[in-house]
Amino acid sequence: MKVSVIIVSYNFEQWIDRCLGSLRRSTSPISVIVVDNGSKDNTTQILEKNYPEVHLIKTGANLGFGKANNIGIRYAMEQGADYFFLLNQDAWIDEDTIEILLALFEKHPEYGILSPAHLNGKGDKPDFGFSTYSGIKEKEEFLSLQKDNEVVSLRFINAAFWMISIKAIKDLGGFCPLFFHYGEDIDYINRLHYHGYMLGYSPHVFGYHDRENREISRETFLRSEKIYLLSEYANINYSFYKAFGYGILAGIKKAMIALKKGKVANSLTFINISIGLLCKTKQVLQMTNKNRKKALNYI
Repeated sequence: MKVSVIIVSYNFEQWIDRCLGSLRRSTSPISVIVVDNGSKDNTTQILEKNYPEVHLIKTGANLGFGKANNIGIRYAMEQGADYFFLLNQDAWIDEDTIEILLALFEKHPEYGILSPAHLNGKGDKPDFGFSTYSGIKEKEEFLSLQKDNEVVSLRFINAAFWMISIKAIKDLGGFCPLFFHYGEDIDYINRLHYHGYMLGYSPHVFGYHDRENREISRETFLRSEKIYLLSEYANINYSFYKAFGYGILAGIKKAMIALKKGKVANSLTFINISIGLLCKTKQVLQMTNKNRKKALNYI
C-alpha cells in the first residue's frame, strides 16, 4: 500500500525538524509532499537543503488549508497513492502510527478516515480540542481503551492527523471551496457520514499537536461562530429547511440573545453573518448538490 503524507505549510520553520523527523522514523514506507502556501520565513530553503526526499509544491500565495491539501492530494493520486495522511505542520507522530493505521484500514474498510489519538506538544495530556469531542481528559485513559478497542469511533476528529482511504477520496473528493481556513474538516466529515463512512481513532498510537489552548478573544469567538453557522447551512445531512434554520435563523437568534444582553456590537455581527450566509445561498445549494453525488470533486 502506498501512503502519501501531505503537509500544508506556512512559516513551517519552527516545526520542520520535529514534524519531518518523525516521518523519517516511520516504520512504514511513505512519500512526503509539502504544499507551501507562500511562507515568509526560510521554510522552502530548509526543505530544499535538508529534506531532499520531500516533494515540495510552492503555491506562491496563501490558498487556504483546503485548496492546498487538494493540490497535494491530486499530486499524490497521480503518483498512485492508496492512502493519504494529512498532517498539520505543527504536529508529529509516533514511528509506528502509519503502520498501525494501515493495518486497521485493511481490517475495517467501513472507515473512511482514521487518526491516532491526539496529544499536546509535550505529550503529557490529550490535545484540548481532541479532549472536548472525545471525552478523554487524561492520557492514562487511553491505556484502558487499549485493552478492548482497536478503533474508537467518533462523530468528529479535527484534521491534524487524518489518514484517508483512496476509496473515500474517490467518493467524496477533496475539501469544499466554501471554506478557506477552518471549517473544512467539519464539512468534510459531514460529507463522510452522508456517504456512509465511519470515522475513528486508534488509542494505541499517538500524534502530538503543538498548539496552545489560548484564551478565546471576541474576534476568535465570532469567527468560530461564523464558521459554525456556515458549516450548518452547508450540512448535506440536513434538508434545506433544517439547514436554513440551523444556519441563518440560528444566527438571527444569536443576534437577539446578544442584544438582550446589551452586546450590541455582537448582535450586529450576527446579523451581518446571517445576511452573508443568505447571500451565499445559491453557492451553498450548488455545493450541497455537488457533494451529495459520489465523485472526485474539487481535486
